[in-house]
Amino acid sequence: MPAPVNSFKKKIARGDVQIGCWAGMADAYATEMTASAGFDWVLIDGEHAPNDLRSITRQLQVVQASPSHAVVRLPIGSDWMIKQVLDAGAQSLLIPMVESADQAREMVAACRYPPEGIRGVGAALARSSRFSAIPDYLQTANAQICLLVQVESKAAIAALDDILAVEGVDGVFIGPSDLAADMGYLGNPDAPEVRTVIADTLKRIRAAGKAAGILATSDEFIDASLADGANFVAVGVDVVVFAKSLRGLAAKHIKG
Repeated sequence: MPAPVNSFKKKIARGDVQIGCWAGMADAYATEMTASAGFDWVLIDGEHAPNDLRSITRQLQVVQASPSHAVVRLPIGSDWMIKQVLDAGAQSLLIPMVESADQAREMVAACRYPPEGIRGVGAALARSSRFSAIPDYLQTANAQICLLVQVESKAAIAALDDILAVEGVDGVFIGPSDLAADMGYLGNPDAPEVRTVIADTLKRIRAAGKAAGILATSDEFIDASLADGANFVAVGVDVVVFAKSLRGLAAKHIKG
């Protein structure tokens, strides 16, 4: 029996549009609500949300029981962190702040067992192999890992063609906020200069045969990103949706 098929990887490789949502509450109960809402994928954020390996694992468990697919974003591109979340059952990873082809190749290697990579072999006690219930896991796992790298700086955009040429990178995700900050537009990812770079980058990613992703929370930005070729798009952040709704409710009913 082989490793589970990564349907998200297959769909974005075909160019299918996959709509997702950020899960930043670092809580399995909240992530279960997000995963059951109807999104194609849910991003469990380990970079800017207060997650650790145990909370990520609990969220992987609840997403697995839903129609959504889990993507895990790590704090940094570290081989030992990648090893741990893959063993915990993640099949799709988003690695932030990738700025060179060398970095991208290191991430590919960290996701794969030897001889293709350097992933440590400990699946016998891991959730990823169903605790040794998948006898062919080691032989089949590499093909089902989806590696998404995040470009979010001027250096990354300058190195984009080299990053796109790295075999084993399944998709490239644009981080609008960090890119805007690095371009001198802190807090303003909608600046025309930033949006021009984003549009061009999305087109270049798809032209290279890779999946293109972005987080876009306004209808106009979402539509523009899709028109420019984005095919895995996060359209909201649970923390923002929840906080905005609560503030609106309070403002509606509290007078004075």
